[in-house]
Amino acid sequence: MRLSEIDINPYDTLLLDRDGTINVHLIGGYVKNWDEFEFIPGVLDAMPKFAQHFKHIFIVTNQRGIGKGKYTEADLAEIHQHMVDEIQKAGGRIDGIYYCISLTEDDVRRKPGRGMFDDILREHPDVEPSKTLMVGDGDVDKVFAQNCGIAFYRVDSLKNEAGVYKWIKAE
Repeated sequence: MRLSEIDINPYDTLLLDRDGTINVHLIGGYVKNWDEFEFIPGVLDAMPKFAQHFKHIFIVTNQRGIGKGKYTEADLAEIHQHMVDEIQKAGGRIDGIYYCISLTEDDVRRKPGRGMFDDILREHPDVEPSKTLMVGDGDVDKVFAQNCGIAFYRVDSLKNEAGVYKWIKAE
């Protein structure tokens, strides 16, 4: 299922994974700067529809590469600013980006832990879990949604492994 094909009607808050959902996932590596960021085809086309429908649109993303020293939080901020600018140019919006740089799976903020969702609930008290949809490409996103008590859709993902692009169909 592609991002544009999701049934969004019952929901008013959208959580999006980043790597593999919004941008091409670099297998065996990290998106360390804007030059390495590549939107998955169709994502920018879906964003205006989402902006019209959803009260809130957030990104929730694990960014372990920072913890490993592969890039910095300043690099991540620059990537995210360019990404948001492009989404806005396409008629969409992102209301907040939540990320975790932890290397340990025990960190509650790291997906599949629910810490980033708890941050959203604290900062946006009008968000209702029963009206929240998580969209991602991986098992960690599905388990995150389960841990948060929210709905989940898995989307097709575009991967890049050593310059070879491959679509991974959602199951």
